[in-house]
Amino acid sequence: MTDHRADVVVLGGGSGGYAAALRLAELGKDVVLIEKDKLGGTCLHRGCIPTKALLHAAEVADAARGAADIGVRASLDGIDPLKVRAYREGIVAKKFKGLEGLISARGIRVVSGTGVLEPGPAVRVGEDLYRGDDVILATGSYSRTLPGLETGGRVLTSEHALELDVIPERVVVLGGGVIGVEFASVWRSFGVEVTIVEALPHLLPAEDVSSSKALERAFRKRGIGFHLGRRFQTLAQTDDAVSVTLDDGTVLDADFVLVAVGRGPATAAMGFEESGVRLERGFVHTDDRLRTTAAHVWAVGDIVAGLQLAHRGFQQGIFVAEQIAGLAPVLVPDIDVPRVAYSHPEVASVGLTELQAKDRYGADAVLAYEYNLAGNGRSEIIGTSGIVKIVRRVDGPVVGAHLVGDRVGELITEAQLAVGWEAHPEDIAPFVHAHPTQSEALGEAFLALAGKPLHAL
Repeated sequence: MTDHRADVVVLGGGSGGYAAALRLAELGKDVVLIEKDKLGGTCLHRGCIPTKALLHAAEVADAARGAADIGVRASLDGIDPLKVRAYREGIVAKKFKGLEGLISARGIRVVSGTGVLEPGPAVRVGEDLYRGDDVILATGSYSRTLPGLETGGRVLTSEHALELDVIPERVVVLGGGVIGVEFASVWRSFGVEVTIVEALPHLLPAEDVSSSKALERAFRKRGIGFHLGRRFQTLAQTDDAVSVTLDDGTVLDADFVLVAVGRGPATAAMGFEESGVRLERGFVHTDDRLRTTAAHVWAVGDIVAGLQLAHRGFQQGIFVAEQIAGLAPVLVPDIDVPRVAYSHPEVASVGLTELQAKDRYGADAVLAYEYNLAGNGRSEIIGTSGIVKIVRRVDGPVVGAHLVGDRVGELITEAQLAVGWEAHPEDIAPFVHAHPTQSEALGEAFLALAGKPLHAL
């Protein structure tokens, strides 16, 4: 076995891992980055980027379908799945090439292969051992399935769904979280009959109830069906069809079933526990500085319990890198990390829901205001409905923001600043929002909560 030395060894080249490696290199550290697949991980190759490319293709399809309504002579002749795939793969390839160049330019050593953690700390890849003063675990996540349900054939995970080279006629989506509603949105825009099955009472059950209900109204209008509070019971598939039975006896027939019930931490068979790293339900246990129970071993990203989002992984990777370098970084808590579902319409949020805020501060200590996008000129122009809901403490700061509507994901940063800096609506109300923009909807909500509404009653 050959020994190699580095200041820091990073196991996993996804969002959290490569962000940590880049920041460590900036800070003068010698870094080895170990990745068994491709730099960029799930987000770049099988998650965030390719799915958003599909969603853009879906947006173009919807625009073509409705062009005549605004006086543009255009029509939708159909969807070419092979060209959509080529478009998606082209974007991923460009981003991948750029990331490889960035990693190379920073002098980071990349090792291809499956890494196993060993005491020391160190990571073994085949017959080679890579020792570091510190090791960062960033091994990411995998698509979960349901007990008694095996994927394969006509039962898809999100990774399988991306690789489909046909446009199905009917699809059942098991799971109404972010992955489920995004794929449902894409397929519906492509003309597919879609039905979502969600065990909890609402789509996007982690969001504010107002957001969930707004999305459900929009999906009904689009013709997307859903069964809420219902669970998968059994499934049967043939060579050309699949049948799903729910716990109330409802039978749903489709060409494919997408299993979109969340993602699990990729921590099995990697030597974590054998090297002193404690796991809890498969997730790596860390303290509030992302240290594991093994000395000089840290964890970031999807293997740390909480939000499984690429941008959370980025910030955690940077945070750990700066800690290792002796700086004093601040870790943004999960509740202040912005969340976006890129469906049509989009759902974006940051901070506490109204219910969470009332549970924390008391019902009489919380005030919420909801502004309907029907009053926003830009939203009317682009043809989207939706809401902006702001939650504040009475005579206190903004503690939550919840938005539904096309393109509202682009507004969430302003809301994050308000929540993160504990701004009062009265502090924000004087700021001017360009007209006509959707950002005015946020401004209207802040004005209303400051006691001086303009276009709102």
